[in-house]
Amino acid sequence: MAWLSAACAGGARREAACRAVGLSVRTWQRWQQDAAQADGRTTAVHRPANRLSDPERQRLLEVANTPEFRSLPPSQMVPALADRGEYLASESTVYRVLRAADQVEHRGRARPPTRTAPKAHRATAPNQLWSWDITYLATTVQGMFFYLYLILDVYSRKIVGLEVFAAESAEHATTVVGRAYLREGIAGQPLVLHSDNGAPMKGATLLATLQKLGVVPSFSRPSVSNDNPYSEALFRTLKYVPSYPSKPFEALEQARDWALGFQHWYNEEHKPSRDQVRYPGRAPPRRGRRYPGAPPCRLRAGSRPAPRALVGSRTRLGPGPRGLAQPAQRRSSEGGSLTDVT
Repeated sequence: MAWLSAACAGGARREAACRAVGLSVRTWQRWQQDAAQADGRTTAVHRPANRLSDPERQRLLEVANTPEFRSLPPSQMVPALADRGEYLASESTVYRVLRAADQVEHRGRARPPTRTAPKAHRATAPNQLWSWDITYLATTVQGMFFYLYLILDVYSRKIVGLEVFAAESAEHATTVVGRAYLREGIAGQPLVLHSDNGAPMKGATLLATLQKLGVVPSFSRPSVSNDNPYSEALFRTLKYVPSYPSKPFEALEQARDWALGFQHWYNEEHKPSRDQVRYPGRAPPRRGRRYPGAPPCRLRAGSRPAPRALVGSRTRLGPGPRGLAQPAQRRSSEGGSLTDVT
């Protein structure tokens, strides 16, 4: 009050002075009328008009602790009392009174639910973390599908394995994973393979193969639909790309030929929205290492020559095109969701 009065006496506008301290002019006027009144915004106590009195709260606790209702939740206690023509409080009020009396606890033989943070897997270079899944490809026969098996390197977004089969099984998954493992030449290197909880993903044949290769399996949390986002996002790209056939596939070979063409386009011609300056198949990993057999890449990690139109125009156009920074690391969670870290 004294500061505002001194500021206004010195020539400051009353509205501007009140705005500087976070007050409205009307609040200041009200405080001037009653100088002894404190700031009611932080000390105001609101008491509902229908608030239960102390005797009513005590009566509610006594009824809730009777042998008839002490083992029933409020959702059953309130209707049972209503059938007798007695209404003490609503279900939410009963819960609130019981919680205030420290009488709301987990009951029953089942263990109370626990929340644990999933174990994270970090990828700082290609071929450290793979994500894979299976999607359906429509055929000309209603009710029949071809199954596309796809393995994606989470760090570089490169498709390291893609094949189409006429059935969904752990044996076909083992074939795709084994071929991708040999093609990338990563024997002896640590690798995590993330997937959802489908039957082919947890088949005995696939798990035995992963153990033999030294690959660590990682699965999504049960009943969590978004724990494998990289593969799901790639399936969205696959089925909505302009080259995707407008009609169902007639034969398995046709589906395989199209899948191989999509893999080449995605790895060699397509730039992911996350890293728009690199192709997945040519992405230079850290420390100068490259994919075996990768096409020449003149772009160093985290660098790109500036276009001629930008030379000498940095002050006008800003620091340059976006997406030039090399991603620091990518991360997934064992039994949890996949996350990008840049």
